[in-house]
Amino acid sequence: MKLKLSILIAFILLLGGCTQETQNKLSRSIQNWTGTNGVLEIYDGDKLVKRFMDIDKLTTATGTDNGKDRPYRFGYGYNDKNLNGKRDKGEEKVYFEFSDYSTNYVFYEEK
Repeated sequence: MKLKLSILIAFILLLGGCTQETQNKLSRSIQNWTGTNGVLEIYDGDKLVKRFMDIDKLTTATGTDNGKDRPYRFGYGYNDKNLNGKRDKGEEKVYFEFSDYSTNYVFYEEK
């Protein structure tokens, strides 16, 4: 019991000493590991034009040579072709990308 408590205290102190960016990266890696049931909706103005469902995670692209974040995200999800919010027959899992700068989108977890 003392060992578990000591490990927990050490982890909390270590996390407290990290920068906000390091804490965010740690949080994202934990979330990526556990996964989410995400939904990505893409809008043209106020009109819904595309929806991807059952997304495990969105990933920010990084440069191959410099390791810096690139201005787009990508993931895998089911293309909700008829925008009814349900996975229907013929709606397959696809790879998708979208720009952080020019895409109006909402990403949320479906419970």
